[in-house]
Amino acid sequence: MKFPSKLLKKAVPMLALSVAFSSGSAFAAERSQNLGIPQQIDSYQHRRVHIQLLGINDFHGQIDVTRKVGGRAVGRADYLAAYLKQRESENKNTLLVHAGDAVGASSPVSALLQDEPTIEILNTLGFDVGTVGNHEFDEGVDEMLRLIYGGTHPATGYFSGAKFPYVAANVIDKETGKPILPPYVIKKVNGIPIGFIGVALSDTPSIVTPSGVAGVEFTDEAEAINKAVAELKKQGVETIVVLAHNPGISNTDGSNASGEIVDIAKNVDDEVDVMFAGHNHSYLNAEVDGKLLVQSYSYGTAFSDVDLQIDPRTKDVVSKKAEIVTTYQDAIKPDKKIKRLIEKYEEKVAPIINQVIGTAKATITDEQNASGESALGNLIADAQRDAMKTDFAFMNPGGIRADIEQGEVIWGELYNVQPFSNQLVKMTLTGEQVRRLLNQQWQSNQTRMLQISGLKYTWDSKKPIGEKVVDIYLPDGTKLDPNAEYTVTVNSFLADGGDNFTVLTEGKNREVGPVDLDALINYIKKLPQPFDANIEGRIQKVS
Repeated sequence: MKFPSKLLKKAVPMLALSVAFSSGSAFAAERSQNLGIPQQIDSYQHRRVHIQLLGINDFHGQIDVTRKVGGRAVGRADYLAAYLKQRESENKNTLLVHAGDAVGASSPVSALLQDEPTIEILNTLGFDVGTVGNHEFDEGVDEMLRLIYGGTHPATGYFSGAKFPYVAANVIDKETGKPILPPYVIKKVNGIPIGFIGVALSDTPSIVTPSGVAGVEFTDEAEAINKAVAELKKQGVETIVVLAHNPGISNTDGSNASGEIVDIAKNVDDEVDVMFAGHNHSYLNAEVDGKLLVQSYSYGTAFSDVDLQIDPRTKDVVSKKAEIVTTYQDAIKPDKKIKRLIEKYEEKVAPIINQVIGTAKATITDEQNASGESALGNLIADAQRDAMKTDFAFMNPGGIRADIEQGEVIWGELYNVQPFSNQLVKMTLTGEQVRRLLNQQWQSNQTRMLQISGLKYTWDSKKPIGEKVVDIYLPDGTKLDPNAEYTVTVNSFLADGGDNFTVLTEGKNREVGPVDLDALINYIKKLPQPFDANIEGRIQKVS
């Protein structure tokens, strides 16, 4: 059968286009050339799908808190929201994610309402997936699951929960042997399936009170990720993102990347394309073993913008890059909807938060000197020793979350300093146990300098771990007697061996006292006003 020449001219390009879509690129290009068809048809066939991932980590319910970076105001949920919405408007293929510690150690505006305000804000912004950090376990597994799935709390009533899925491949129910949350979720964007795997910090049991992790165990992150990757690959998922609450850090040019997330990246399947990190509140934007690793500080002061170019035929990532964006308040107007939500929550808790407790003569910070002592650490340790009437007190530095600013000090400010509501615990230790406790500050992977009250000591950096403490002195200048017994105050987190201070689990004659925040408030009220605290040489590094 003969075709009219006009129809034949139309049929030839259609035939070439059909061949191009069903053939390899080289073959398609050859056919195009033979038929005299422009190369643009072949390039159209290979058009990449541009997908944007906007991520935060370690938000810690700081919905109403402004911080400073380079003298400029940053943070607050309404400004963060404005930035995220602005970026989202630039690419319809956008997903919002978080890498854990969205709640816990929160601002009182969120914490006093069981962190429901933070989850509601993430819901309002349209977050697509998140994972759990160690702080999600602060009030136990049941309360964590209530925030995620919904339920009733005696203080706040019914809450509907998160409108987006949480994933955690390595948090296992001890009874069933199965993950308490889905290991992964698949999100389809413009026809591209993307697998999101979540992992929590496997060290969580050592940094959360035992009641917080009762009934669950934390398995190796890399093993859990690889198991989930294998399942995703069976389902044809080629683009895989990991949300990991594991620390990492790099230079701003991407060099010198280090931390747990780097080690994990080297041990997970190469099908993993991107890994969001968290926990150490640092900057990370680097490529390690073919994986793009990002972390954007903390508290909503920045976010990670990850751009992926994906081949629509293979459904796999062909290029990727990231930017860590600081949420400067002077560069954008706050989101009105989120601002109204914050104001609603602030109004609810205002009577509690705005109580004036005292007046600070100068700003009191938790910044440690070269020996490991801080003015704020001294103040808190003194308050705890005073509350329990003991010989000594020891305070973990990770429990101090903000400074006390100069001027009028309100309840809400002190809550930000000590937001965990740990009870104080009095116990008896021997002098030898106190020495072992102080030596536990230096561990193989980290140094944590306890803030102290009622004693002084010297330490030598050149001595081996376990032997760094040199001399320990009592207030009268005499040395600590290794055989004598002394009364000690710590918070409940430390009393249960938190931060690997296991000597404290040996303490005898335990007596539970007030909440740590109440002890600080009552102590400040008793001080001459305006009050002050200073570094006094309680801890001295001799070499």
